[in-house]
This record gives sequence, C-alpha cells and structure tokens, in this order.
Amino acid sequence: MNTAMKELKKVGRELTLLMNTAALLGWDQETLIPEKAIPERAEQLALMEGISHAKLTDPKVGDLLDKLGADEKSSSGNENLSDEDRAYIRVFYRNYHRASCLPSDLVEEMARASSLGQSVWVQARKENDFGKFAPALEKILGLNREAGRLINVGDHPYDSFLDEYEPGMRKAELDVTFGALKEDLKSLVKRIKDAGQVEMGFLKRDYPEELQEKFGNYILKELAYPLDRGRLDVSTHPFTTTLGNHDVRITTRYGEPNPFSSLFSIIHEAGHGLYELGFSDEIAGNILAEGTSLGLHESQSRTWENMIGRSLPFWEKYYPEAQKTYGNALSDISLETFYKGINAVKPSLIRVDADEVTYSLHVILRYELETALFEGTLSVNDLPAAWNAKMEELLGIRPDSDANGVLQDVHWSVGLLGYFPTYALGNLYGAQFMDKAYKDVPDLDDQVRKGNHAVLLEWLRENIHKHGSAFTASELCVNVTGKPLDASYFTQYLNKKYGEVYGL
Repeated sequence: MNTAMKELKKVGRELTLLMNTAALLGWDQETLIPEKAIPERAEQLALMEGISHAKLTDPKVGDLLDKLGADEKSSSGNENLSDEDRAYIRVFYRNYHRASCLPSDLVEEMARASSLGQSVWVQARKENDFGKFAPALEKILGLNREAGRLINVGDHPYDSFLDEYEPGMRKAELDVTFGALKEDLKSLVKRIKDAGQVEMGFLKRDYPEELQEKFGNYILKELAYPLDRGRLDVSTHPFTTTLGNHDVRITTRYGEPNPFSSLFSIIHEAGHGLYELGFSDEIAGNILAEGTSLGLHESQSRTWENMIGRSLPFWEKYYPEAQKTYGNALSDISLETFYKGINAVKPSLIRVDADEVTYSLHVILRYELETALFEGTLSVNDLPAAWNAKMEELLGIRPDSDANGVLQDVHWSVGLLGYFPTYALGNLYGAQFMDKAYKDVPDLDDQVRKGNHAVLLEWLRENIHKHGSAFTASELCVNVTGKPLDASYFTQYLNKKYGEVYGL
C-alpha cells in the first residue's frame, strides 16, 4: 500500500500542476489577453482539460485506488492507512469517479464551449443583447445536461452539479433550507422598508477611481494579504484564482455606481485568497490543498467582506483614513452616518452590489432559474423574462436591461451551473463559524477596532484553513461549532445588526 500511495500522490501532484497551469491561462484571459487571441486560448484550455482528464481517468489510477481499498462503499480506502492518507484517497476517488463517467471528447468540448461562451458573454453584456449570448448558453446547458446524466448523482438532474461544488448537498435539502430562508429574508426586508431608509446620499458624490484603487490597496495590506504570494488586478467580474501554493491572485473592478463596491470586492476576494494561502505545509501542493466546498470557501470571503469589512469596529479604525483619502466627499459625514449608509438595505439589480439582507434572495433567484433550466420547464430564450419576473417577485424591482439583469454574472457563460447556491450557503456557514469565534475570542471586536486582524486570521487558520479538504464541509462545521449547519445563526445575526442600524 505504501508504494501505491506514493504513486497516487505522484499522479495527484501532476494533476495539481496541470490545474494551476490551466488557471494561469484562464487568469490571463480574464485580465490581459488580446481580443483576437481568445479562439486559440479556447483550444489551449480544451487541450489542458483533455490532458488532465486523461491522466485522472487512466486505468492505472483505478488500479492504485483498488490496491488502497477505495470503492463506492468505502471511498477513503483501507482503515490501516493514516487519517491524512485516507482523506487524500477520499478526495481522489471522488474526482476519479466523476471524471471516469465522462468521455474525454465531452470534457474537451465543454472546456471549449465555456471558453468561447465567456468571450461571447462579455460582448453580449457590453451590447446589452442576450440574444447574442443565447446560442452559446444553449450549447453549454446541453453539454452539462449530458454530463449530469452520465455522472448521475442524486435524484434530480441538478444534483450532479450541486454535488460538484457542494459535495453531498442535494436539491431536496436545499429546497427546504432556501424555502425557509427566503421567507425570513422577505419578512426582514419588509420590516426595514417600513422603518424608512437611512442616509446614503453621500455615496453619490465623486470618488475618483484612482483614489478607490489607492484606498483598496491600503486595506488589502491592512488585512495582511501577502503580496509576495499574490497580486491584485482588474477584470470584468471580480474573482480569485490559485496558480500555486505561493501564487493566489485576486481581481476587482472600478467605476461601479456604488463607489465602495470595488473596496468590498477586494475584501471579499481577499477572504478567498487568505483561505487558499492558509493550507498547512503537510498538504500544500497536493489535492487536499483546496477549499472543501465552495459554500465553505464563500463563508470565508463573506465573513471578511460583511461581518468584518462592514462592521462598526472596522470603520472605527479605518474611517479617518477614508476621510483623508476622499477629502470633501466624506469630510461632513459622521462615522455613524457612513456606517449606516454602507449597510443600507435597498433592493438592487446587481448581485455583487447587494446588501447582506437581500444578497441571498439574488442567489435563490438564480437557483430557482437554474433548476428550471435543468428540468426543461424553462427555455433559454425565455430566461430574460423569467429573470425579470422573479426579480419583481423577490426584490420588488425590475431590471432596466439585460446587462443589469440576466447577463450580469459570468458563471453560466463558463459552465458553472450549480455554483450559485454556494454563495448563500457561505452566508450560513460564515455566521455559524463567527458565532464560535466570538465565543473563543470574546474581545474580537476590540482587536478589529485596533486593526489587529491577525487574531481572527489565526483562528480561521487553525480551525478551518489548514485542513483544506481533509474534512467535508459538513464534518468541518460539526468539528468547529459542535453542530450541523443551522441557518438560524445567519438570520439571528442579520436581525441583531440591522435591528440596530434601522432601529427595529
């Protein structure tokens, strides 16, 4: 078994290097690539996907897993192996099993369609023309439906893709969780609306992009994001990508209607990046060195963005620097007015700009539309109208354009179907983890008020980051908090915070 384990880890290391190389090609496409190079980049990415798929599904890998005792009943392998090796085998077996269901030509075609789809989406968004994107989405959806049929996880066509990003989660479970969450959030939104809006007119003042960039970089350094292990760039849609153990890159975008949108995007992506940079030395560079689920990953980004970055203690520390940076735009605005303004609850068209209360309603909207697309009860051509109707139902507003509606997110264009629910799950995990962090570190607010973010980062490193995917998200939640995922932590957090902001 020792020989088989060494061979398996050798294959795993090669797969990690291939994945990181493909990620570099993807990062370049999002940030620097010349427009005319995109079709060839699609071929390059398709080739990388094909090589990785062939290596992962090589019959020799199946033989190694057999020798290590891994099968459907015991995916972690032989019980005599170490806990770390059994975790490694569990993750490898899952990847192998999913990949083995898919022929290489389908994998390459999906990669090609996603790369081309992303470039078509960018143009369609610029031109506010969903019809230009619809054929690409139809193809991506068709390829994914076929892949889901072959993988055949769960009882619903959507389960195979939900399981890709949130292992073990199923649509039936999510329907219950999101159904209750939706009603709770709609109720809170109504109470806030009835209370009257806080002052937020100062957000419409002039905040030059070069000053947004300056302040954003300042905050990034304050959060101890190691720029000798990463970098910050600009892209159409903010994202984080891992190119290696010491190379995790984040992006933001400037020029948004809310001048602090770029800042919160930076904090959000830094949360993702700090997670990726926090894996223990024992697993660095192997397949355990990744987030155990996207919901868990999102818990890290949204914790830093919202529970820290939009908190009063955070701005007690950094508001004087913001006033210094932006001058007249904030000189007459008190800290209390600023804090309430950046936490204003106001239904908006754009998900990434949504406040904490309405954000999960944006996610639920996408979840409900995605599942309808997979079921075939909604056609691609009818998607814009369905999107607009659901926006009105959940948020009481109607998009003024496709660019601000159905075309606002990059996810569908790159084949990330089943991804959206993880954003709302991240809110739930994050609130539950932070409840435990405050119990373990009672003076956490005081530390944030001093700008000592290392205290929280060290807690996250020890309890969450260092483990990578050695534990599943559900296991990690119980290990850290002593309880399974419970949405009530999030709703309690929202009611307390926004009860104070709006005097409810």
